[in-house]
Amino acid sequence: MLDSCKLKSACNLPFICNKKINTAGTSNAEVPLADPGMYQLDITLRRGQSLAARDRGGTSDPYVKFKIGGKEVFRSKIIHKNLNPVWEEKACILVDHLREPLYIKVFDYDFGLQDDFMGSAFLDLTQLELNRPTDVTLTLKDPHYPDHDLGIILLSVILIPKEGESRDVTMLMRKSWKRSSKFQTQSLRLSDLHRKSHLWRGIVSITLIEGRDLKAMDSNGLSDPYVKFRLGHQKYKSKIMPKTLNPQWREQFDFHLYEERGGIIDITAWDKDAGKRDDFIGRCQVDLSALSREQTHKLELQLEEGEGHLVLLVTLTASATVSISDLSINSLEDQKEREEILKRYSPLRIFHNLKDVGFLQVKVIRAEGLMAADVTGKSDPFCVVELNNDRLLTHTVYKNLNPEWNKVFTFNIKDIHSVLEVTVYDEDRDRSADFLGKVAIPLLSIQNGEQKAYVLKNKQLTGPTKGVIYLEIDVIFNAVKASLRTLIPKEQKYIEEENRLSKQLLLRNFIRMKRCVMVLVNAAYYVNSCFDWDSPPRSLAAFVLFLFVVWNFELYMIPLVLLLLLTWNYFLIISGKDNRQRDTVVEDMLEDEEEEDDKDDKDSEKKGFINKIYAIQEVCVSVQNILDEVASFGERIKNTFNWTVPFLSWLAIVALCVFTVILYCIPLRYIVLVWGINKFTKKLRSPYAIDNNELLDFLSRVPSDVQVVQYQELKPDPSHSPYKRKKNNLG
Repeated sequence: MLDSCKLKSACNLPFICNKKINTAGTSNAEVPLADPGMYQLDITLRRGQSLAARDRGGTSDPYVKFKIGGKEVFRSKIIHKNLNPVWEEKACILVDHLREPLYIKVFDYDFGLQDDFMGSAFLDLTQLELNRPTDVTLTLKDPHYPDHDLGIILLSVILIPKEGESRDVTMLMRKSWKRSSKFQTQSLRLSDLHRKSHLWRGIVSITLIEGRDLKAMDSNGLSDPYVKFRLGHQKYKSKIMPKTLNPQWREQFDFHLYEERGGIIDITAWDKDAGKRDDFIGRCQVDLSALSREQTHKLELQLEEGEGHLVLLVTLTASATVSISDLSINSLEDQKEREEILKRYSPLRIFHNLKDVGFLQVKVIRAEGLMAADVTGKSDPFCVVELNNDRLLTHTVYKNLNPEWNKVFTFNIKDIHSVLEVTVYDEDRDRSADFLGKVAIPLLSIQNGEQKAYVLKNKQLTGPTKGVIYLEIDVIFNAVKASLRTLIPKEQKYIEEENRLSKQLLLRNFIRMKRCVMVLVNAAYYVNSCFDWDSPPRSLAAFVLFLFVVWNFELYMIPLVLLLLLTWNYFLIISGKDNRQRDTVVEDMLEDEEEEDDKDDKDSEKKGFINKIYAIQEVCVSVQNILDEVASFGERIKNTFNWTVPFLSWLAIVALCVFTVILYCIPLRYIVLVWGINKFTKKLRSPYAIDNNELLDFLSRVPSDVQVVQYQELKPDPSHSPYKRKKNNLG
């Protein structure tokens, strides 16, 4: 049995891998402290006993964190209302040396509030024998109250030397699902011998259909249920269905599958309660190793520790969506592979795998003039490349403000309206990574094969920060597939940070909504002025137009007018009479919001007044989000007609032409009849189809004014030329 020890100096960043624990011990050799080799530490978190009660009900919702060198390397699941929790979770950690102890922290989960500390302990790795399984009992202590009995944590550990393996690693970043805004990463170590291998082995596609006979948690005999899913560190939260015990969600999302043998999906159902902690309804699990691949499985899962069932559709498919390679190895420079990719997305393969819209290749070459984040005047930069829920990392270049990465990332495109985000961070071994800069690049704005210097922006993407990054991006896609995918629901990012109350954001959304409403008010005033004959020529022209339109009105004229408006704006733009103006009001508000976010980050460790009145905060956040949705809806309609995204405006023209011809040639009763038959029979033909509105799905791809500002490309300093170095010397 091993006692806890004191924390020592920080060590190199550890890496997470997914392997089963080896239970065969073969050596009792003592570990030399100065040994520079890499070790694999396999840990099984067994259980806790007699943990401290932190909730008013005399219980806790404990979870455990493992840290090495100040970096979080593992987080367990939450065990609800239990002071003797059983986890039986496994983790595999790679460490450079054994001088740094393993730091174990236990917390009580509090929804919406800061989690309560339940105790901590240390495991001295130098006391472990190599290749021998060891059962460890750690006594939890609070440094501020050393005499308090906080219970114990039981572990099983085995330490395995990994000498001789390559230390050059490439990492896959997955954000921890946390209620703070700090950057957290978990890393997956790849073998240097497989530099072009895929980073995850498959996709788990999940459709949450419905719940049946759920437990009533509210005084009215109903609940407001939602569901949380977790696979490893990937998490998803469903929408809330108010006042029902038989909710119909019809939500679809994807998880990445990293283990060839599968994994366990943890599912918990909750009842939403405004102003207090949400009530736990029940839990269940899905063992992916028991499901066959390339087949959709309908699962009816009984909720444990509660009542009712959840109905899911789960499909496991093989994946070749992402890869990482050196600059000298990339798909598009191999002529044979390039032709294969072009063939895959040719117009002749329109109906082959509609979800596979296109191919994206990103060359992350180098950065120049980065911000110094360390006291030495240097930084340890690494680069994060994100496309929707796919996230990849470069290696870290230490003590350098002009790093060269020379890495190639490839992604499959599921939505051509996605935005590529490239973020540069400074690796800090003592705390979370520091933000250095970011760029957001809509895929439709990319010019293929052009090596370009992008000015790094701040977190809100509203203004420049120090440094530029050199990228070369290629996009190949099937335009017809991309158009069809525009009319289905947009993929949700399941690791987005939760919204928080911000007076600047609330004010910004109010002003945006007010501007949209004022457009309608001004139009009403204009029409009223025609009725009042404030301008006789204008009123006379309006009166004649009214008589002509009403006398000759046909339904097809509605899409025809919209088509003419789009065409008129298009000719204004190509003739140089573009009346679109840069939205400086939104830019100013976004800059103010960035300043407020910086203040919030500095005070994030303190429990502010806003956390103590959580119920009021939740209401304000809801109002803030509603204002944003309404304002965004109006701005997206405006930006469609303003040709902000030409691809979408051309798509609207095609659709309006089709609607005009249909309404002109086919009687309205037949159109309504076909529409009604489709609606009434949709559930009969496809019982588990996800409801959607094609018009709203289309508008969700059009950027709002805020997004237009965020996606604007800043002009680089003339001294930063993308052709400063010859392209053929970059490899």
